[in-house]
Amino acid sequence: MTKNILVTGGAGFIGSAVCRHLCANPAYRVTNVDKLTYAGNLASLRAIENAHNYRFVQADICDDAAMLDIMRRDEIDVVMHLAAESHVDRSIDGPGAFIETNIVGTFRLLNAALEYWRGLSGEKRDGFRLHHVSTDEVFGDLPFDSGIFTEETPYAPSSPYSASKAASDHLARAWHETYGLPVVLSNCSNNYGPFHFPEKLIPLVLLNALDRRPLPVYGTGANVRDWLFVEDHARALELVATTGRPGESYNVGGRSERTNLAVVEAICDVLDRRRPLADGSYRDQITFVTDRPGHDRRYAIDASKIERELGWKPSVTFEEGLARTVDWYLDNDWWWGPIRRERYSGERLGDGKRGAA
Repeated sequence: MTKNILVTGGAGFIGSAVCRHLCANPAYRVTNVDKLTYAGNLASLRAIENAHNYRFVQADICDDAAMLDIMRRDEIDVVMHLAAESHVDRSIDGPGAFIETNIVGTFRLLNAALEYWRGLSGEKRDGFRLHHVSTDEVFGDLPFDSGIFTEETPYAPSSPYSASKAASDHLARAWHETYGLPVVLSNCSNNYGPFHFPEKLIPLVLLNALDRRPLPVYGTGANVRDWLFVEDHARALELVATTGRPGESYNVGGRSERTNLAVVEAICDVLDRRRPLADGSYRDQITFVTDRPGHDRRYAIDASKIERELGWKPSVTFEEGLARTVDWYLDNDWWWGPIRRERYSGERLGDGKRGAA
């Protein structure tokens, strides 16, 4: 039986990975809704743009009437809500867009989904799910030497971005508790992999290294993140959306904690093997810059619940995933080249003010 899935933010990094993953299964019919802001890129969906089970609609989640029309037209069974502003540095510079998209947009999408769900009956109504996709950053930070985020960890966001995501999580839970909307949530650690927007840490460091530009690292680079290969995350999101229990949340992590400096050094080491320099190592380009405000010390995810209940585990080690990511960027400048040339000046890319570790 075909399952109709609406993916919001499907032209973004994680969203496009989800769309590509879902479309590989003929039992799914995917509707991708994306506003196509700076991080939305239809080139990331080139492999499926003509697939029989894929449709793209340019629309804004803040337009609840449009969202409701799409759900009704495509007889949606599952909404996977990934549309969000997601860059911490951008949220510090301009928090308004994060409030509008992540909070107001989620509110309007929940209202549209609630009206749609109330109009369903029988198996269609019983089987409907809205999967709200969030981040581990809503939990704040951890000491360097102890602790791990579980589904019961209290929220303590540190940035406008994480605060806006925390608010959207609370809204999703409230719509479940108050109105009965079948909502399931997930919170993930840092994703990486192919098609990652070039201002984010791993692609920025990689591409700056190739251009012989500085590799900006905040503070001493001691901040720790748990890294999750994006294709593993897409598998997890499918499981949560289709088999997760309404009202529950699931943490998704890669069990791959690394300091930011260690990540930058690992990128340099892969490049030293793949494309060696005539004079020294790419590590020589590492530059330490002033730390950003509210920089969380450490994130660490306990993924035991999704592993135990849904049978998911990460299949790609950080070393393997990073090598695959570096190889993909080396082979696919058709994708990242236009973004890098058209949207940024060279000075901005290397100044350490956006995308540093």
